[in-house]
Amino acid sequence: MNTKPLLRVLNGEAVWPPPLWLMRQAGRYLPEYRQLRAQAGDLLTAFTSPDIATEITLQPIRRYGMDAAILYSDILILPWALGRDLAFREGEGPVMTALRERDAIETLAGVSPVDRLASALETLRRVRAELDARHPGTALIGFAGAPFTVACYMVEGRGSKDHADVRHFAFAQPETFARLIDILVDATTDYLAAQAEAGAEALMLFDSWAGVLPPTLFEAYVTAPAAHIANALHARVPAAKLIGFPRLAGGMLPGYAARAEMDAIGIDTAVPPRWAAEQVGPRVALQGNLDPMALVAGGEAMETEALGIRAALRGRPHIFNLGHGIVPQTPPDNVARLVDLVRSR
Repeated sequence: MNTKPLLRVLNGEAVWPPPLWLMRQAGRYLPEYRQLRAQAGDLLTAFTSPDIATEITLQPIRRYGMDAAILYSDILILPWALGRDLAFREGEGPVMTALRERDAIETLAGVSPVDRLASALETLRRVRAELDARHPGTALIGFAGAPFTVACYMVEGRGSKDHADVRHFAFAQPETFARLIDILVDATTDYLAAQAEAGAEALMLFDSWAGVLPPTLFEAYVTAPAAHIANALHARVPAAKLIGFPRLAGGMLPGYAARAEMDAIGIDTAVPPRWAAEQVGPRVALQGNLDPMALVAGGEAMETEALGIRAALRGRPHIFNLGHGIVPQTPPDNVARLVDLVRSR
C-alpha cells in the first residue's frame, strides 16, 4: 500500500485531512524564488536548467511541507520542443510566431519533443531523488498543457482573454485545426510518458482555456483529446495517475469526468464543491478549489472558505488546492496558515 497521501487519494481513498498542494506553488510569491529567478535571467533559461528548476521545484516543499512537488516548467515548453520559437516578455507573457497554415502545422508531425526536453526529465529525476531521501511522504507531479490550450497560444501567438481567433479558426478550418490537435495529442502523450519514466508519480493535464468553447467543440477538442491521452498513457505506463483540469468547464465538467478516464478532476474557483461531488463518480478524486484571492486576503475570509471546501468534500477522495494558480502578491505567511488549517483535524 502506498503511504503517500496524495497517491492514496488518486487510488480512490478518502484521506482525512486531505493532502494539499497549490498550483504555481513554486513561483513569484516566494522571496527565495525571486532571488534565484533573478540569477537565471530569462524564464526559458530557468525552465531548462536542471540546477535552477530543481531548486525552485523543491522550495515550497522545504518551506511548507506540501504533499506534492510539481515540476517547475511551463505548458509552452512543448511547442518549443517541437521547434516553434518562444519568448517570455516582461509585462506581456509568452509570445511565439502564430501558426495557422496547414503546411506549417504538418512540419510538427512526427517530431518527438522528448530529446529537446531532456533538461525537464533530468529535473524530475533529481527532484524525485531528493524527495525519496528527505521527504518520503511527498509525491512528485509532472504536467503538460492540454492540446486545446497549447493550440490557443500556438494559433494566436500570445495570450488572449477569450481566444476568439482560435475559436474562429476551429469553426472555419475544422480539418486543419483538428490536425493540429491530433499532433499535439501524440506529442503530449510522449512527453507525459517520459515524465513518468523519469520519476513523476502523477501527471496533470492543464486545459486552462477549455471553458471558452461551446459544447460541440468542447467535446471534440477538450474531452476527446484528454480521453485519448489517458488511454495511451495507461497503456504505456499503467501505474501513472492522471489529473485533468478543464478550467471553466461548468456544466460540461461531468461529461469530461465520465469520458476522460482521469484519476482526479481539478475544479476551478467557480465550481460549487458539493455539486461537483454529486456529479463526478465517487472514486474519481476532486482537486481544488479555494479562490486564489481568498489566499491573498487571508484571515477569517480565507479560513471560512477553506474549511467550507474541506467540509463539502469530506468522505470522498479530495486533494485540497486552489481553483487556479497562486498569484504573485500572495503573502507567504497566508500559505503557511492555509497548510496548518487544511491539516487540522
